[in-house]
Amino acid sequence: MKVPITKDGYEKLRSELERLKKIERPKIIKEIAEARAHGDLSENAEYHAAKEKQSFVEGKIKDMEAKLADATIIDTRNLSTEKIVFGATVVLSDTQSGEKKRYTLVGQDESDLKESKISVQSPVGRALIGHKVGDLVDITTPAAKFEYEVLGISFENT
Repeated sequence: MKVPITKDGYEKLRSELERLKKIERPKIIKEIAEARAHGDLSENAEYHAAKEKQSFVEGKIKDMEAKLADATIIDTRNLSTEKIVFGATVVLSDTQSGEKKRYTLVGQDESDLKESKISVQSPVGRALIGHKVGDLVDITTPAAKFEYEVLGISFENT
């Protein structure tokens, strides 16, 4: 199944995969070799820790390779700002408090609330898709229910 991803998200994932393969993997191999040189492996905590780390990194590499293989880069440069779609950056106003929020709708693997990037599969992301500027959007999250007005739709470097 193809999974949507922004160009920026794809590049970050690809860079992290390269780092794991070219830096972390060789470093762990060296750690394992050094630990083996210390003798009896059955009681060698350094060896077991390095093997556990190797297993974790190899699992992460396989996971990232699968994500990249399934990824479909969505080019947002020529999309219309008429309605909210994948890759859009939206400005919302809470109808109760007047507080403004800004979110960019991205793929699940690139969501990061600290950077205001939310997944299109999240409750907020799903509720926003298809709406236009001026629309009132009811959003139900596990924590609460909100109503937002869509103030703006744009496409930034995604």
